[in-house]
Amino acid sequence: MKLLLQEDFKKLEDAKIILLGVGGVGSFCLDCLYRSGIKNITIVDFDSYDASNQNRQMWSELHENETKVTALKEHYPQLQIINKRIDEEWVAAFDFEPYDLVLDAIDDRNAKLALAQKCYKKLISSFGSAKRLDPTKILVDDIWKSYGDKFGSKIRYELKKRGFKKKYKVIFSSEEVVTKEKGSFMGVTAAFGLTMCAEAIKEIRKKSIV
Repeated sequence: MKLLLQEDFKKLEDAKIILLGVGGVGSFCLDCLYRSGIKNITIVDFDSYDASNQNRQMWSELHENETKVTALKEHYPQLQIINKRIDEEWVAAFDFEPYDLVLDAIDDRNAKLALAQKCYKKLISSFGSAKRLDPTKILVDDIWKSYGDKFGSKIRYELKKRGFKKKYKVIFSSEEVVTKEKGSFMGVTAAFGLTMCAEAIKEIRKKSIV
């Protein structure tokens, strides 16, 4: 990464990131951030690993029934961890000011709406990655240009109802879902996470981080 980024690598070393949700999308985003030289990362999640996570979540097969954030700190020792459920109330109460970027890999709709309203200036948000098979259909654009995702459509609708007109970056897929079941393919969920990491690095390089 130093060879790739030259002087900009220091911006990664100095960046302060909060990552919300470390499941199928968030765990791969975390791994990518950490291996790229970003070590000042706070992760927030309340969940524990179970057998159903093993098809798509980093390290899950090693930590069944363990709390995710605690288990992940074993692999990424410089992490800061918060073991909390991310809901609308938590978002309202939490201080996001110290962070350069807020990365949203959660699936709670009301929490996502609250994040958009509170953190849009430094937010990168992931939409639905489940039920799909083609990672080449992943796109990045501002919230109002996203399409092809029912979950994203609901977010846009609710934001309009609230009178929200600001822009922020979202990751979404233009692929039609292939099933009504809640199945997921690591090739897509991981690619969402890696895309989120790449977009975060892009934003960090734009900043004058002291």
